[in-house]
Amino acid sequence: MRVPLVALFCGLALLSATISPVHAAKMDPVVRKAVDRSLDWLASQQKKQGYWEANGGQYRVAMTALAGNAMISEGSTTTRGKYAKNVRAAVDYLVELAKNNPSRNGLIGFKNDYHYTYGHGYSMLFLSQVFGEEEDSARRDELKQVLTKAVQFCIFAQTSAGGWGYVSAKDGNDFDEGSTCVTQVQGLRACRNAGIPVPKECIERAVEYIRKCTTPEGGVQYSIKGGGARPPITAAAIACLFNSGEPESDYTKKLLAYCKSNLSPSGEDRNSFGQWHYAHYYYAQVLYRQGGPEWKAYHSAISKTILRRQSHDGSWQEGHIGAVYVTSINATILQLQNGYLPIYQR
Repeated sequence: MRVPLVALFCGLALLSATISPVHAAKMDPVVRKAVDRSLDWLASQQKKQGYWEANGGQYRVAMTALAGNAMISEGSTTTRGKYAKNVRAAVDYLVELAKNNPSRNGLIGFKNDYHYTYGHGYSMLFLSQVFGEEEDSARRDELKQVLTKAVQFCIFAQTSAGGWGYVSAKDGNDFDEGSTCVTQVQGLRACRNAGIPVPKECIERAVEYIRKCTTPEGGVQYSIKGGGARPPITAAAIACLFNSGEPESDYTKKLLAYCKSNLSPSGEDRNSFGQWHYAHYYYAQVLYRQGGPEWKAYHSAISKTILRRQSHDGSWQEGHIGAVYVTSINATILQLQNGYLPIYQR
C-alpha cells in the first residue's frame, strides 16, 4: 500500500503538504536514464481515454493505477512535471469510472472483472497520493468523495475471516486470499494517511487475518486455509505491517527473516511462484524504510538486475501479465529513493 513512520498516524498533515523528496538520495545517472526511458515508454502506451492495460486488454484499472504511481514517483503531479498530462488523464479515468459505476457502491473497477479488488486497492493507493497534492478545490472534493466511497466498498467487501478475495465477499462466496488482502490494507492505510476516514477495526481484522496465514517458519500462506508459504505474499505482508504501525514487532522481524532467506535481488529467486516483480515491489519498500547498509546493498543489486533486462524501447517485456505491469513496478522500485510519495517515505 508511504508516510514517514514518525508521522504514521498524522495523515491530516499530508493534506497541506507539497510533493517534495523528504530523504531523497541522488539517483545514479545510469539508473536515471533507465527510469526516464521506462516512463517515456509508459507514456506512449497510455490510451487516449487515460488508461493502461495488460496483455489481452485485461486489468485496466490495476494497470492505470500502477503506471500512474510510477509517474508520480518521478515527481509529476496532475498539474506539474513532465508527465502531468498522463497523470491527469489517469486520474480522470479512474474518477469517472468510480462515479459512473452502475451499482454506485464505491467500487473503482468493473464488476465483470474477476480480479477487481486488485484494481480497487491499487487505485485507492494512487488516488490518495494524488489527493494530497491536488490544488483545485472542486477536484479535491471530488477525489475525497471517490476515496471515501472506495473505503466504504472495501469494508463491505471484507470477508467474515477479515481478508479479501479477488471480488467482494458477497460476489465471491466469502472467499479470501493473501495477496488481495495486502493490496486492500495498503490502499486503506494510504487513504487513512491522507485524511480519509478508515475504521481501525477494518485494518486490525485484516492484520489478524495475515497473522493466521503465517506458518511457524514466518512465511505467509496463500490463504487462511493453507496453500503453502509464499515469499511474494510474505514480502507484501511485511510492507502492510509497516504501514499498520508494526515495523519493529517480533512478528514482523520473523517475516522479514523468512524473506531474507527466500528472496534475492540478484534474480536467483526468479522462479518463486512466478511473482518476482510483485515480491520485490513490496520487499524493496520495506528495506528502503529500514535504510542503512542493507538497503544500499540491496538497491545496488536489484538495480543491476532490473537494468540488465530492460528492452531497447525502455520497457521490460517479462511475465504473463504484460510489459505495462512489469515496467510500472520496476520503475517504481528504481525511484523509491526519490521520496516523493508519502506512502514510500521513511
